[in-house]
Amino acid sequence: MIAAGIFFMCIFAILSLVSSNIRNARLLQEPQVDAGMLIADLCQTNQLKEGTDSGDFGNLYKGYKWACEIRQFGTNGLFKVDYVVTRNNGGPPNTMSAFLFRPDSPPGAGF
Repeated sequence: MIAAGIFFMCIFAILSLVSSNIRNARLLQEPQVDAGMLIADLCQTNQLKEGTDSGDFGNLYKGYKWACEIRQFGTNGLFKVDYVVTRNNGGPPNTMSAFLFRPDSPPGAGF
């Protein structure tokens, strides 16, 4: 009886370890979305306006969405851009901030 109890305790510990490893392997197979590609796309514009925007990646990265906040950081055309990329089913968000100099942009609401 004692041997059977020890056997089942070992089996359940091994099953728990295997299921944890399978879950981690699935997470490694899913694509990780980087907010840098969104900022690279925004760098191609000549003018920025203060405000917020959001969207998703369509068929490229299904299940991911992004949000953006653009604020004028100084009176000389310096803008701070904050991007947050999240999964629809949870998980830690991927954030990235950048400062962009766009002197041709209209003055923001704060200035």
